[in-house]
Amino acid sequence: MRFGPAGYPSEGKTPEGSLRYTKDLGLDALEVEFVRGARISQERAKEVGEIAKGLDIRLSCHAPYFISFNSDDLETREKSIGWVMDTVRAAHALGAYIIVIHAASYGKSPDTALGSVIDGLLKCRDKMDAEGISDVILGVETMGKKGQFGTLKEISKVMDSVDGVRPVLDVAHVHARDVGCLKTGEDMERLVGEFFPLCGDIAHFHISCIKYGDRGEISHLPLSTKEPDMQLLADVLEDSKQDCTFICESPLISKDAVVFRDMFPKYRVA
Repeated sequence: MRFGPAGYPSEGKTPEGSLRYTKDLGLDALEVEFVRGARISQERAKEVGEIAKGLDIRLSCHAPYFISFNSDDLETREKSIGWVMDTVRAAHALGAYIIVIHAASYGKSPDTALGSVIDGLLKCRDKMDAEGISDVILGVETMGKKGQFGTLKEISKVMDSVDGVRPVLDVAHVHARDVGCLKTGEDMERLVGEFFPLCGDIAHFHISCIKYGDRGEISHLPLSTKEPDMQLLADVLEDSKQDCTFICESPLISKDAVVFRDMFPKYRVA
């Protein structure tokens, strides 16, 4: 199991410094946030990737928030393919194994969302194949608002049609979408039992707590709020043999990554 922050911790000041800071905390994963666009040259990405590799930090990338394969605007759908591909190319140069995608909102056309996401990701897959990029997984994130595409059942249907797609399990999003559904260890065990058959070699998790309302997610919160109690997840996974990456998206990206790691006695740093 690997643990790390969503983004470069500010204490590090530079990508290289942030990677070293992350390692000094006893963490060994980091998600590079391209949420406003994958603006990095191939050369620079390779430099950062080499530092991460040398520090044994597993990298992933988050694609731009403005991707929307089910948009009513056809231009936005086309641009979404470009935004995914920009992130794929950056991830390939960085040596990152997965990119995380917010695939779509239901909008005015909820019945078309699944088909639109499949169509968009198939086009991305074709471009990846044409460019010889086979080492980057297209990770579709479970989403926290009821109006967004992204339940595990929906993502599994995408996987039936598009090669190289896996779910990214944002535990807090699931909790918020179903208005506080993860209250017990049994709830967490059922969620993991649905996720692991879909996750592939590495299960990619997003970790935080969350404020929610009737429509689902409002905002991410520190782990201390216990909404949901992430110790329940740690207890379920304590003896698991599944390779996992846990990326902390709480407001305390590095501090809470350590807090969650330390919920597993065998990974706790003395």
